[in-house]
Amino acid sequence: MYDERASRLDGAVVWTRSVPAGGGSVPYPVLPDGCMDLLWIGGTLLVAGPDTQAYAPQGIDGLYCAGVRFAPGTAPALLGVPAHELRDRRVELADLWSPAEARRLTARLASAADPAEALEAVALRRAATAGPPDPLLRAVVDGLNAGRTVAATAEAVGLGARQLHRRSLDAFGYGPKTLARVLRLQRALALVRAGEPYAEAALAAGCADQAHLARETRDLAGLTLGAYAALANAYAAPANSETSQPSGSRTTA
Repeated sequence: MYDERASRLDGAVVWTRSVPAGGGSVPYPVLPDGCMDLLWIGGTLLVAGPDTQAYAPQGIDGLYCAGVRFAPGTAPALLGVPAHELRDRRVELADLWSPAEARRLTARLASAADPAEALEAVALRRAATAGPPDPLLRAVVDGLNAGRTVAATAEAVGLGARQLHRRSLDAFGYGPKTLARVLRLQRALALVRAGEPYAEAALAAGCADQAHLARETRDLAGLTLGAYAALANAYAAPANSETSQPSGSRTTA
């Protein structure tokens, strides 16, 4: 039902999902992960913006879905829109690019033998004209994902607090404090999926204690830790952020 692979676009992942109508899949919320996706769902091109809370996909059973999940901070330069404008939104690509361009790409993907590969080709062409990713944004993600404070990360990349906040809104859709929370939750839940006890997963990910992780899971994922673990255990195969299953991929859950 679900498959993913590393993209030829640095840091990105290409994924596909297909469930027969009435397949009986259990809906699973899309959790915040700091990423944005270019999507092909049921013959429509969409963009998924960065989430600040869990998102429950609806009406996708029976549809073929494919996506390119961009590394945190890289999608806005490729899509031509600041991330904060798409925060907690799913929009049609025609609303961001010219309708004529969106129609042309839709026709191309509709006739492609492998829509996922064709979708990746769209992303690669955009990347070729946009230029290489900003290394400062990668340093911000790496610093926060390593558990550094926002202040320490700002100092390391040579930005003031206000500059870092502005750059983060455009690149990630929210400020660095929210990005740090999202990345920390993803680290913790990856450990939970791997079978680590909640308390140990919390401390290893940078939470103060298990109660802290429980609050973050409720706030960002809309689930208790127990409910998350139960759903994660219900699926043997890892899934992508834009599917209705829990993810075991690089940054999503």
